[in-house]
Amino acid sequence: MYLDVVHLRAFYDLPLGRLLRSLIGAPIREMWPELNGQRLLGVGYAGPFMRPYLESAERAIAAMPAPQGAVSWPRERDSACTLVEDASLPFPDISFDRIMLVHALDHCSEPEAVLKEAWRLLSPGGRLIAVVPNRRGLWAQSELSPFGYGRPYSSGQLKDLLKSCEFNVVDDKEALFMPPSKARTILRAARTWEGIGRRIWPVFGGVLVVEAEKVVFQSLPADGKKSRLRVLRPVFIPEGVATGLKPVRAVRSQKTILSREVPEGS
Repeated sequence: MYLDVVHLRAFYDLPLGRLLRSLIGAPIREMWPELNGQRLLGVGYAGPFMRPYLESAERAIAAMPAPQGAVSWPRERDSACTLVEDASLPFPDISFDRIMLVHALDHCSEPEAVLKEAWRLLSPGGRLIAVVPNRRGLWAQSELSPFGYGRPYSSGQLKDLLKSCEFNVVDDKEALFMPPSKARTILRAARTWEGIGRRIWPVFGGVLVVEAEKVVFQSLPADGKKSRLRVLRPVFIPEGVATGLKPVRAVRSQKTILSREVPEGS
Protein backbone atom coordinates (compact mmCIF):
# COMPACT_ATOMS: atom_id res chain seq x y z
CA MET A 1 0.00 0.00 0.00
CA TYR A 2 1.38 3.39 -1.00
CA LEU A 3 2.02 6.12 1.54
CA ASP A 4 0.42 9.52 1.06
CA VAL A 5 2.52 11.81 -1.12
CA VAL A 6 2.09 14.69 1.34
CA HIS A 7 3.75 12.63 4.06
CA LEU A 8 6.56 11.59 1.72
CA ARG A 9 7.33 15.15 0.73
CA ALA A 10 7.20 16.28 4.36
CA PHE A 11 9.62 13.53 5.39
CA TYR A 12 12.24 14.45 2.77
CA ASP A 13 12.04 18.08 3.89
CA LEU A 14 13.02 17.09 7.44
CA PRO A 15 16.69 16.89 8.55
CA LEU A 16 16.47 13.07 8.68
CA GLY A 17 14.91 12.97 5.23
CA ARG A 18 17.59 15.23 3.75
CA LEU A 19 20.26 13.01 5.30
CA LEU A 20 18.72 9.83 3.87
CA ARG A 21 18.44 11.51 0.48
CA SER A 22 22.17 12.17 0.57
CA LEU A 23 23.20 8.73 1.87
CA ILE A 24 21.02 6.80 -0.59
CA GLY A 25 21.84 9.18 -3.42
CA ALA A 26 25.59 8.44 -3.08
CA PRO A 27 25.46 4.87 -4.51
CA ILE A 28 22.96 6.02 -7.15
CA ARG A 29 25.41 8.65 -8.38
CA GLU A 30 28.19 6.04 -8.37
CA MET A 31 26.12 3.92 -10.75
CA TRP A 32 24.95 6.89 -12.84
CA PRO A 33 27.56 9.65 -12.62
CA GLU A 34 25.80 11.65 -15.34
CA LEU A 35 22.89 11.32 -17.72
CA ASN A 36 23.80 13.72 -20.49
CA GLY A 37 21.08 13.66 -23.14
CA GLN A 38 19.32 10.70 -21.50
CA ARG A 39 15.57 10.38 -20.95
CA LEU A 40 14.82 9.69 -17.27
CA LEU A 41 11.61 8.45 -15.64
CA GLY A 42 11.01 8.12 -11.92
CA VAL A 43 8.23 5.84 -10.63
CA GLY A 44 6.90 6.04 -7.08
CA TYR A 45 8.42 8.95 -5.20
CA ALA A 46 11.81 9.28 -6.90
CA GLY A 47 11.95 13.06 -7.19
CA PRO A 48 14.50 13.63 -4.37
CA PHE A 49 16.95 11.25 -6.10
CA MET A 50 16.31 12.52 -9.64
CA ARG A 51 17.21 16.11 -8.80
CA PRO A 52 20.98 15.80 -9.58
CA TYR A 53 20.10 14.95 -13.19
CA LEU A 54 17.69 17.78 -13.91
CA GLU A 55 20.25 19.90 -15.76
CA SER A 56 21.90 17.14 -17.79
CA ALA A 57 19.03 14.81 -18.75
CA GLU A 58 17.14 15.46 -21.96
CA ARG A 59 13.95 15.04 -19.98
CA ALA A 60 13.08 13.96 -16.43
CA ILE A 61 9.53 12.95 -15.56
CA ALA A 62 8.19 11.88 -12.16
CA ALA A 63 5.36 9.33 -12.46
CA MET A 64 3.48 9.18 -9.15
CA PRO A 65 0.97 6.35 -8.63
CA ALA A 66 -2.68 7.28 -8.11
CA PRO A 67 -3.02 5.54 -4.69
CA GLN A 68 -0.11 7.67 -3.47
CA GLY A 69 -1.17 10.96 -5.02
CA ALA A 70 0.93 13.54 -6.82
CA VAL A 71 2.51 16.89 -6.04
CA SER A 72 4.22 19.37 -8.29
CA TRP A 73 7.83 18.41 -9.08
CA PRO A 74 10.35 19.98 -9.29
CA ARG A 75 9.50 23.04 -7.24
CA GLU A 76 11.88 25.46 -8.96
CA ARG A 77 10.54 25.05 -12.51
CA ASP A 78 7.54 23.95 -14.52
CA SER A 79 6.08 20.73 -13.17
CA ALA A 80 7.21 17.47 -14.81
CA CYS A 81 4.98 15.25 -12.68
CA THR A 82 2.13 13.04 -13.80
CA LEU A 83 -0.43 10.91 -11.96
CA VAL A 84 -0.38 7.31 -13.22
CA GLU A 85 -1.57 3.77 -12.71
CA ASP A 86 1.67 1.95 -11.87
CA ALA A 87 0.79 -1.16 -13.92
CA SER A 88 -0.28 0.87 -16.99
CA LEU A 89 2.05 3.82 -17.49
CA PRO A 90 0.81 6.36 -20.08
CA PHE A 91 3.91 6.42 -22.28
CA PRO A 92 4.70 4.79 -25.64
CA ASP A 93 7.16 1.91 -25.96
CA ILE A 94 10.90 2.69 -25.75
CA SER A 95 10.29 6.19 -24.36
CA PHE A 96 13.13 6.29 -21.80
CA ASP A 97 16.79 5.39 -21.41
CA ARG A 98 16.79 5.21 -17.59
CA ILE A 99 14.10 4.47 -15.00
CA MET A 100 14.34 4.95 -11.23
CA LEU A 101 12.01 3.01 -8.92
CA VAL A 102 11.85 4.46 -5.39
CA HIS A 103 9.02 3.70 -2.93
CA ALA A 104 7.50 1.69 -5.77
CA LEU A 105 8.32 -2.04 -5.68
CA ASP A 106 7.95 -2.10 -1.90
CA HIS A 107 4.52 -0.41 -1.91
CA CYS A 108 2.80 -1.57 -5.11
CA SER A 109 0.42 -4.52 -5.19
CA GLU A 110 1.97 -6.11 -8.32
CA PRO A 111 5.76 -5.69 -8.53
CA GLU A 112 5.97 -7.88 -11.64
CA ALA A 113 3.49 -5.68 -13.49
CA VAL A 114 5.48 -2.55 -12.61
CA LEU A 115 8.71 -4.12 -13.84
CA LYS A 116 7.08 -5.31 -17.06
CA GLU A 117 5.94 -1.74 -17.71
CA ALA A 118 9.47 -0.52 -17.02
CA TRP A 119 10.81 -3.10 -19.49
CA ARG A 120 8.34 -1.91 -22.12
CA LEU A 121 9.30 1.74 -21.70
CA LEU A 122 13.07 1.25 -21.72
CA SER A 123 15.08 1.46 -24.91
CA PRO A 124 17.17 -1.64 -25.82
CA GLY A 125 20.04 -1.77 -23.34
CA GLY A 126 18.30 0.77 -21.10
CA ARG A 127 18.81 0.54 -17.36
CA LEU A 128 16.83 0.96 -14.18
CA ILE A 129 17.71 1.44 -10.53
CA ALA A 130 15.46 -0.05 -7.85
CA VAL A 131 15.66 1.22 -4.27
CA VAL A 132 13.93 -0.99 -1.68
CA PRO A 133 14.21 -1.65 2.08
CA ASN A 134 16.55 -4.49 3.00
CA ARG A 135 14.85 -7.34 4.84
CA ARG A 136 17.99 -7.84 6.96
CA GLY A 137 18.41 -4.19 7.86
CA LEU A 138 17.10 -2.24 10.83
CA TRP A 139 15.34 0.41 8.77
CA ALA A 140 12.75 -2.11 7.54
CA GLN A 141 11.75 -2.62 11.20
CA SER A 142 11.48 1.07 12.05
CA GLU A 143 8.68 3.53 11.32
CA LEU A 144 10.99 6.55 11.31
CA SER A 145 11.15 6.57 7.51
CA PRO A 146 9.02 5.43 4.55
CA PHE A 147 11.33 2.40 4.26
CA GLY A 148 9.68 0.95 7.38
CA TYR A 149 6.39 0.51 5.54
CA GLY A 150 5.54 -1.81 2.71
CA ARG A 151 7.37 -4.92 1.52
CA PRO A 152 11.09 -5.40 2.29
CA TYR A 153 13.29 -7.58 0.09
CA SER A 154 16.40 -9.64 0.52
CA SER A 155 19.10 -9.15 -2.10
CA GLY A 156 18.36 -12.55 -3.61
CA GLN A 157 14.62 -11.90 -3.77
CA LEU A 158 15.05 -8.60 -5.59
CA LYS A 159 17.54 -10.04 -8.07
CA ASP A 160 15.30 -13.03 -8.80
CA LEU A 161 12.36 -10.69 -9.35
CA LEU A 162 14.34 -8.58 -11.81
CA LYS A 163 15.62 -11.64 -13.69
CA SER A 164 12.10 -13.08 -13.98
CA CYS A 165 11.02 -9.83 -15.66
CA GLU A 166 13.85 -9.98 -18.24
CA PHE A 167 16.39 -7.73 -16.55
CA ASN A 168 20.05 -8.50 -16.05
CA VAL A 169 21.48 -7.26 -12.74
CA VAL A 170 24.70 -5.34 -13.38
CA ASP A 171 25.42 -3.76 -9.98
CA ASP A 172 24.12 -3.80 -6.42
CA LYS A 173 24.97 -1.74 -3.36
CA GLU A 174 23.68 -1.09 0.13
CA ALA A 175 23.08 2.14 2.04
CA LEU A 176 21.86 3.31 5.46
CA PHE A 177 24.18 1.51 7.86
CA MET A 178 23.47 3.98 10.65
CA PRO A 179 20.83 2.82 13.16
CA PRO A 180 17.38 4.36 12.69
CA SER A 181 17.37 7.27 15.09
CA LYS A 182 16.71 11.00 15.31
CA ALA A 183 19.41 11.49 17.94
CA ARG A 184 21.79 14.27 16.93
CA THR A 185 24.85 12.27 17.88
CA ILE A 186 23.78 9.47 15.51
CA LEU A 187 22.91 11.88 12.70
CA ARG A 188 26.25 13.67 13.00
CA ALA A 189 28.13 10.38 12.75
CA ALA A 190 26.00 9.08 9.87
CA ARG A 191 28.78 9.17 7.25
CA THR A 192 31.14 7.41 9.65
CA TRP A 193 28.52 4.70 10.09
CA GLU A 194 28.27 4.39 6.31
CA GLY A 195 32.00 3.91 5.85
CA ILE A 196 32.29 1.37 8.66
CA GLY A 197 29.16 -0.51 7.63
CA ARG A 198 30.24 -0.97 4.02
CA ARG A 199 33.50 -2.56 5.17
CA ILE A 200 32.31 -4.63 8.14
CA TRP A 201 28.66 -5.63 7.62
CA PRO A 202 27.67 -4.76 4.04
CA VAL A 203 24.72 -7.18 3.91
CA PHE A 204 22.97 -5.37 6.78
CA GLY A 205 22.47 -2.02 5.08
CA GLY A 206 19.01 -0.56 5.57
CA VAL A 207 18.37 -0.10 1.84
CA LEU A 208 19.22 -2.10 -1.30
CA VAL A 209 20.18 -0.17 -4.43
CA VAL A 210 20.23 -2.45 -7.49
CA GLU A 211 20.96 -1.52 -11.10
CA ALA A 212 19.64 -3.74 -13.89
CA GLU A 213 19.74 -3.70 -17.68
CA LYS A 214 16.89 -4.50 -20.06
CA VAL A 215 17.53 -7.80 -21.80
CA VAL A 216 16.43 -8.14 -25.42
CA PHE A 217 16.63 -11.74 -26.65
CA GLN A 218 17.54 -12.70 -30.22
CA SER A 219 16.71 -16.16 -31.46
CA LEU A 220 19.69 -18.11 -32.83
CA PRO A 221 20.14 -21.69 -34.15
CA ALA A 222 20.90 -24.18 -31.40
CA ASP A 223 24.31 -25.08 -32.86
CA GLY A 224 25.31 -21.43 -33.29
CA LYS A 225 25.50 -21.78 -37.10
CA LYS A 226 23.30 -20.34 -39.77
CA SER A 227 20.59 -22.79 -40.70
CA ARG A 228 19.99 -23.65 -44.35
CA LEU A 229 16.66 -24.67 -45.76
CA ARG A 230 16.87 -27.41 -48.40
CA VAL A 231 14.27 -26.98 -51.12
CA LEU A 232 13.57 -29.98 -53.37
CA ARG A 233 12.15 -29.33 -56.80
CA PRO A 234 11.57 -31.61 -59.83
CA VAL A 235 14.27 -31.66 -62.53
CA PHE A 236 13.54 -32.61 -66.13
CA ILE A 237 16.01 -35.26 -67.40
CA PRO A 238 15.88 -35.82 -71.18
CA GLU A 239 15.86 -39.39 -72.39
CA GLY A 240 19.29 -40.90 -72.92
CA VAL A 241 21.20 -38.42 -70.74
CA ALA A 242 23.66 -40.04 -68.35
CA THR A 243 22.86 -38.99 -64.82
CA GLY A 244 25.27 -41.14 -62.85
CA LEU A 245 22.32 -42.39 -60.82
CA LYS A 246 21.56 -46.04 -60.24
CA PRO A 247 18.47 -47.23 -62.12
CA VAL A 248 15.37 -47.48 -60.05
CA ARG A 249 12.22 -49.50 -60.45
CA ALA A 250 9.38 -47.99 -62.39
CA VAL A 251 7.00 -45.88 -60.38
CA ARG A 252 3.45 -46.39 -61.56
CA SER A 253 1.21 -43.40 -61.10
CA GLN A 254 -0.89 -41.11 -63.20
CA LYS A 255 2.34 -39.72 -64.67
CA THR A 256 5.62 -41.62 -64.76
CA ILE A 257 8.53 -39.23 -64.15
CA LEU A 258 11.50 -41.55 -64.45
CA SER A 259 11.75 -45.31 -65.11
CA ARG A 260 14.23 -47.86 -66.34
CA GLU A 261 12.16 -48.60 -69.45
CA VAL A 262 10.27 -46.11 -71.56
CA PRO A 263 7.04 -47.53 -73.01
CA GLU A 264 6.66 -47.52 -76.78
CA GLY A 265 4.84 -44.56 -78.18
CA SER A 266 5.80 -42.29 -75.32
